[in-house]
Amino acid sequence: MNMFPSKSIVIALLLLSAASGQAIASDFGGTAAAKDGDSLMVGTQEVRLFGIDAPEYKQTCSIRYSNWACGSDAASNLRGLVNGRSLQCSAVDRDVYGRTVAICHLGAMDIGSEMVRRGLATVLPNGASRYGDLEAASRAKRIGIWASTFEKPSEYRASHRRSDAVSNGSAAARPALPSRTQPGKGMWRNCADARAAGAAPVYRGTPGYNPNLDGDHDGIACEPYRQRR
Repeated sequence: MNMFPSKSIVIALLLLSAASGQAIASDFGGTAAAKDGDSLMVGTQEVRLFGIDAPEYKQTCSIRYSNWACGSDAASNLRGLVNGRSLQCSAVDRDVYGRTVAICHLGAMDIGSEMVRRGLATVLPNGASRYGDLEAASRAKRIGIWASTFEKPSEYRASHRRSDAVSNGSAAARPALPSRTQPGKGMWRNCADARAAGAAPVYRGTPGYNPNLDGDHDGIACEPYRQRR
């Protein structure tokens, strides 16, 4: 009896493996242009930096009772880092807005970790452990936003309902929050239903928000970032 798979089966398995690999993760590169403090274009791909959350473009932070345009400064810093330069990125996921969630490098520099090091982005629960170490150091040294009083970017988005869409063209408006909820129901029962209806993520204060589906209590239920590296 032949103990080895036939050539046709081997080829089919290799093709299936290759297709699966392309669907889950891929490497890509291109010339970069920042949109705000945590999203950018890399070639023709719209990218959301993995594991970090920068202040929204029109978000302000407070320093000694004065407003600081921390969101605009975060975007300016990212532009200074990447605009016109060639980045290499590794895709991790795709978010609900269709953007590629990726870790991007300029040479040996991890762009996401650099934004955290500069105190211009917080670390999401799925962020790499080294990001958390950098955030702790920035917080201890009171660098960037850690020298100010500020809302978490997720809380700012929830309270402003994406009304901070940029009108000057230097940052792209993100899609409006979904407002649909199940007929006759006050809350989504599970994230699968919310995602199937196109309503995820669901923000605190919007119809359908269920705190039981907000595992990290950041005001965002059924958020797309779950993977940790």
